[in-house]
Amino acid sequence: MAYKMLIINPGSTSTKIGVFEDENLSFDETLRHSTEEIKQYDTIYSQKDFRKNVILDMLKEKDIDIKSFDVIVGRGGLLKPIPSGTYEVSDELLEDLVQAKGGEHASNLGGILAREIGDEIGAPSYIVDPVVVDELQEIARFSGVPELPRISIFHALNQKAVARRYAKEKGVPYESLNLIVVHMGGGVSVGAHTGGKVIDVFNALDGDGAFSPERAGCVPPGALVKLCYSGKYTEKEMMKKLVGGGGFNAYLNTNDARDVAKMAETDEYAKNVFDAFIYQVSKDIGAQAAVLSGKVDQIILTGGISYGKYVTEEIIKRVGFIAGVTIYPGEDELLALAQGALRVLNKEEEAKKY
Repeated sequence: MAYKMLIINPGSTSTKIGVFEDENLSFDETLRHSTEEIKQYDTIYSQKDFRKNVILDMLKEKDIDIKSFDVIVGRGGLLKPIPSGTYEVSDELLEDLVQAKGGEHASNLGGILAREIGDEIGAPSYIVDPVVVDELQEIARFSGVPELPRISIFHALNQKAVARRYAKEKGVPYESLNLIVVHMGGGVSVGAHTGGKVIDVFNALDGDGAFSPERAGCVPPGALVKLCYSGKYTEKEMMKKLVGGGGFNAYLNTNDARDVAKMAETDEYAKNVFDAFIYQVSKDIGAQAAVLSGKVDQIILTGGISYGKYVTEEIIKRVGFIAGVTIYPGEDELLALAQGALRVLNKEEEAKKY
């Protein structure tokens, strides 16, 4: 018997939904929300009914009976640090999402909507590998300043999905491999996978590692402190420099790597920025190779920027001596969420408790 699943992945200005029967996608849609629509709501949670109605209207339009689903799966949000896995949307987990205890983010609505729709039709609801997955080894948490420990916040859903995909293609358990997984999208995360855990990863939001299309990555800390106290910027403006306005946006006024690649063909400055991005990502891969003591079975490149031939070829030139490189371009988050639920439904693993 195939399990029929509704997958919900809310973003800041869109809600992606997918209907799966086991791993087979039968329908997907990106429901876009205008700035005017979103501005009506003071908080992420207050958007809940609006987004739910948009989802239900689309399913009705496609003649899909909401009661036909066996399970509802939502994108995980900003929760407390938790191990990787598929989690039931328990009352405690739901409360943390509703209260935005980990911060306001559209992905918080994934679990909220999954639980509400699931309860209405008597189906279980889950989230899978939210960005707060934390499997760091203790030694990786030290930063040099006790008040500022390194934290784990990264593209856990896609990193874990492509790592498992590679293991499946090789016919070996994911837990038996040492992998370096590189997600390159709006943010960049480079993780060291061993024993089925991500024991070290560069903070992909507002911490260390390579700069990305929208984020500054690691910047000189002394100079950053001086800039913060220069009187030129508010705290909010400084955070915008690091997250949203950093990286490609800061240098070239675009967050689209395709635009940067095009600019780099004729503009020397743009080419230097693009090459610096590749250089920094490659350095991060080398650092994670050291974390794994040089015993790396494979390097995996994923995320939207991995579609770029120049980027992947230049990274391979720099890091190919470490291990072979496999490229899984893009990020199929809907499928990754479905696969997480299936592992529980097929009793390959137990649903974790929050």
